[in-house]
Formats: sequence, C-alpha cells, structure tokens
Amino acid sequence: MSPALARKDAPATALTDLAQGAVVAADAVLAEATAAVRALVTEDGRISGAAIEREQRATHGLAWLATYVESVRQLASYAERLGAAGKFGEIEDLIVRIGLGEYLAQMIGGIPMSQGEMVRPGDVGLSAADVARRFTGAAETLIATGNTAANRARLAELVQAQESSGHFGEPALDETLEAIRDEMRKFSLAEVLPHAHEWHLKNAYIPLEVIAKLAELGVFGLTLPESYGGMGLGKESMCVVSEELSRGYIGVGSLGTRSEIASELILAGGTQAQKDHWLPKIASGEILPTAVFTEPNTGSDLASLKTRAVREGDVYKVSGNKTWITHPVRADVMTLLVRTNPAEPGYKGLSMLLAEKPRGTDEDPFPAKGMSGGEIEVLGYRGMKEYEISFDGFEVKAENLLGGVEGQGFKQLMQTFEAARIQTAARAVGVAQAAMDLALRYAQERVQFGKPLIAFPRVADKIAMMAVEVMIARQLTYFSARQKDLDRRCDLEAGMAKLLGARVAWAAADNALQIHGGNGFALEYPVSRVLCDARILNIFEGAAEIQAQVIARRLLDGAN
Repeated sequence: MSPALARKDAPATALTDLAQGAVVAADAVLAEATAAVRALVTEDGRISGAAIEREQRATHGLAWLATYVESVRQLASYAERLGAAGKFGEIEDLIVRIGLGEYLAQMIGGIPMSQGEMVRPGDVGLSAADVARRFTGAAETLIATGNTAANRARLAELVQAQESSGHFGEPALDETLEAIRDEMRKFSLAEVLPHAHEWHLKNAYIPLEVIAKLAELGVFGLTLPESYGGMGLGKESMCVVSEELSRGYIGVGSLGTRSEIASELILAGGTQAQKDHWLPKIASGEILPTAVFTEPNTGSDLASLKTRAVREGDVYKVSGNKTWITHPVRADVMTLLVRTNPAEPGYKGLSMLLAEKPRGTDEDPFPAKGMSGGEIEVLGYRGMKEYEISFDGFEVKAENLLGGVEGQGFKQLMQTFEAARIQTAARAVGVAQAAMDLALRYAQERVQFGKPLIAFPRVADKIAMMAVEVMIARQLTYFSARQKDLDRRCDLEAGMAKLLGARVAWAAADNALQIHGGNGFALEYPVSRVLCDARILNIFEGAAEIQAQVIARRLLDGAN
C-alpha cells in the first residue's frame, strides 16, 4: 500500500470499534427476528415445514437478514485483520465504511432479495422502530457517515488509481494464496481473456490445450491430498483459483467444479480401491468428470428422481433421462445419481455410480451403447456445453457403485454441497469483478458531453458500489472456505456466500452494461457475455429461493 493511499485521519482501530459495535447491534436484530419468525412457523410446539413454505416471505427474508448480518461480521473481521497486519489503507477503509453503512441501512429500509422483492422489518416480525432501537451508537454513526456521496466519490477515485494493478482493495490473503492469485491472474490474462468472447460468440469448446495447461498448474487436484497426486491445499485456495479464472471467463473458472465434485464424492464415500484408481487421474487431468444428477421433472427435488439402475450380474443397466449436464461430451466419467431400489421412497433408494464413457465430438457426442442426447442452447455459461441425456440400458460396472453399498447416493451427494456452493460463490465473485473491470475501463475511455463517463457521479457511484459489494462477497466466501478447511460444518455460511455472491454478480453485470449504454446491448462488447454468464449463478447449485429456504430452516432449527 503506497503512502498516498494511507488514511491518516481515521485509524483502523477507530473503524474496527465502530464495526464491532455494529456487529453486536445486527446480531441483536437477527435474534429478535429469528424469534418472531420461529413463532410464526411453530405449530403444536414444533417447527412446521408446511408453515415455513406458507410463510416464505418471512422465512426467506430471515435468510437474507442473516446473510447481511454475517456480511457485517466479515467486514468487521476484514478490517481487524488488515489493521493488525498494517495493510489497512484508505481504499480498504472506504470499502468497509461504505459497505457497513449501506448494509445496515438496508436492514432498516429493505434488503433486495431480487429486483422486485424487498424484505423489510415488518416481513420478519419487527418494526422499523425495533431495528432503530438497536441501531444506536456505532450502527447509527455508520449509517449516517458510511455510504455518503463524498466517500463514494473518493473510492471511485482510488479505484481508478489502482486500475493498472488489477486489484481493488487488499483481499487479505496469506503469502501462499497471494502467489496463487497472481499466477492465476497472469494465466487468465494470457490464455483466457483474449479468447473468451470469441469462444462465447461461437459457442465453442474451451480448447483442450487450455485444459491441459490448467492441469499442469494443478487446478484439478488443488484440494486433493498429495498421496493421490493433489496439491493438498485448502478450500480457500480453491476460491482464489476459481475467482481469478472466472474473472477471465466463467467457463474456464468452472472447469474445476466437476473435478471438485467428483473428488469430494470419491474421497468421502468411495472405497479405497476407487480412491486409488480415480483420484490420481482426476488430479492430473487425465480424466475429466461430469456431474449427472438433474432430471427434466425434478430440478431441485432429488427425492423424486426416477432414473433407474438395475443390477444384472457384474453390471448395472441404467435407463432414464437427465438434463442440464455440463461438459458431458468430453467427459470420461460421470458421477451418475440413480435409483437402485424403487421400493425405497424418496432419498433412500438413491445410489451414485462412477459411470465410465468414451469421449465424443459435436458430430457424435455420445459414442456409447445405450446413451444418447442433444445440446441445450444457452444464453451464457458456454465453453463446455449443456446437454440432455437419455439412457436406455447403458451399462456401468457394478464395481463402480460408489462406496460399494446401494442406497447411499443422496447422503454422498450432500457431503459435496458445502464445497460446491463455496466454489460457486467464488465464481460469482470472479464474474462480478470481471463486470467491474469492464465498467471501469469503459467509463474512463468513453467521453460524453466533453468528459469521461466516470466524471458523472451516477456512473462513479455504480463503480464504487461494485468495489464494495465484490469485497463483501469475497470476504463472506473466503470465510466459509476457512470454516470448511477447519473441518467445521459450514452449510449455512456456504449457502449465504452463494446467495449473496450470485446477487452481487448479477447487479455488477447489470450496472456494467448500463454504463456501456447501447453498446452494452451489442454482442460484440464483452459486457453482454458477462451479463449472460452472471444470470446463471442465481440458479445452479441451488436456486436463490431454495438456498434461502435451506438457510432459513437451519436458522429456525438452531433456535430450538
């Protein structure tokens, strides 16, 4: 941090004290809201699933409120850690002040769950007066002095000063992670960003040469133990890699997702023989996996899954339909969720198969007996291609039943949800950062009425808020990864990171396109791609509504 960016009139300790006071106030509001919503959905002394669904405005509003409270906590932690490390400069100070002021103000005035849905105190059983009563002292000061026009203008000015470095605020990483970040950024700038828009416009596959280079960098074995050919790093490293690669192109940032899911499944639920066989090949990139879970009429309702696998001798024969399968043509193995016992209702009859398949081509996508499919054309998230797949007697070796025991499929899949949602949150941060990169560059270069766009306060405000919310989403995401690395249950934190990150990515992309004006609507401008890519983040790995439902249930169950 250069001396010019150091803030002399507001030491980190003063802001940290304010931030910690705000955390206490926000926690108190959340506790009151949780009690009020819990009373609303309690029937006969127990939490009612039917009532939770009936009262979705309240329960999902509680999930968003809790996500904001955790965001405030992580901003406070961010300020404290940077202050202790002597890295808390003016740009970081402004990001924290503006972020705290805005998120606290939204807790009173309304939190956007989507463009047309605001959750206000009354929706979670409180009044504005109830919140205001808690938001005195530190919280009140931050609301009044945090997200001001002067602070936003100064932040936009500092962001422009850092534009050439590509960093907008200290991310608070250790030396190892910072080195990984720099390496991935250089790779993205050299191998991904120059070609991403062409791949998107042509709906072309990401070249196998790029995938091979990612394998050489260790991307596919990042978090696998060294004994299986991995790098033995934590989930926080996965966040750094996913963010920087997705900043170049979400397709490249997502290539590691399927390897991460497959590795998690095998590492947690596989037999030793399955681990020894599959994990080193996944880590090296020798084989590419794909996840085959979703069905046309089930979506998030996996308990209704119908694809059948019937054992005949030493093979399972699979019949049924799957959809929204990413990168299946070039995959070598499918983590395939099937129903092996139709007599078992719901989740109990599900099993996971490690289904081998030959690689295909656009002309012959599935050169395997009993397997066929067609491409689903999509707005964005290209580079790997989406398919629907039909199985008709497709054979899988019985020895490739994950774990060797039937009926464990849903339990095995659940063990991957935390890591998958953390990784998706990191992808969202990368997409949001990509949107900010494009918006900033265009706002500096485009001249209207005799001055660059960024000289207009409404444009500068948009860029300043992108910088703030990207950092909030980043800190929430990295926090959830650190919890996972400490082997703590973190489905709540991972869900919050994914929920907020997806909204931040869409807001950043939408605002970036707005800054581009009519040019943003032209396919030739990369911001049009980023907008399409951002939109999927609110849907896959748990749609925002499902995510909020899961978070709310955890909060309400935890109140017992």
